[in-house]
Amino acid sequence: MRRLKAIISYDGTQFSGYQVQPGERTVQAEIERVLAIMHKGEKIKVTASGRTDARVHATGQTLHFDSPLAIPVDKYMKALNVQLPRDIRVMSIEEVADDFHARYSVTGKRYRYIWSCESVQSPFRRQYTVETNGVKPNVEAMQEAAKAIIGTHDFSCFCAANTSVKDKVRTVTTLQFEWCGEELHMVIEGNGFLYNMVRIIAGTLWEVGIGRRDIENVELVVKSMNRDKAGKTAPPQGLYLEKVFY
Repeated sequence: MRRLKAIISYDGTQFSGYQVQPGERTVQAEIERVLAIMHKGEKIKVTASGRTDARVHATGQTLHFDSPLAIPVDKYMKALNVQLPRDIRVMSIEEVADDFHARYSVTGKRYRYIWSCESVQSPFRRQYTVETNGVKPNVEAMQEAAKAIIGTHDFSCFCAANTSVKDKVRTVTTLQFEWCGEELHMVIEGNGFLYNMVRIIAGTLWEVGIGRRDIENVELVVKSMNRDKAGKTAPPQGLYLEKVFY
């Protein structure tokens, strides 16, 4: 038996999220289905760095699983990709130590959120960016407001109310904005993220960018630890899990 670490990329459009859910199409279910075929019907459990919601994408999701198969890792990757649906790709596989854990060994994550600020959005980007109907925000104001989020805080204000997590202290190390043509990208890194945290931050800072919220208000939101004080949860299709750090 050996432990394998895989980095996968997926288009979340047609998935009900990463984690297995009864009666729903999920990324985990598709991968475990193919692994069961490769292992003659034996169920192989896959553990990921964390779950993503319906319609959320990943370019660098990381997972691990244990396998008795002795085939080389490059052939293992090819065997998975041949049988997986086209909206999931295994980007790399390597053998790792038995104590590696895709979830518990994580030291940080990077997410990317994308708004399309074109006056007319390309129909080919509608599932992968959030349309703003041509609105271009004040990015300087968004970047200034983001300073209140960087650092170690109790981020209850940026967490969905239905979470069961009790400790909501996290550290955000990077939060920056960059233009890529007519798309505005928000890149955020930290040691961990709460349920819907990135999307709520995106929604709150977007309100700053379009003048619906003052720059100074974001610091008050963070200090309040009150979800009701923050902005709306931004739509899922603009979010990407870009990289997991170990």
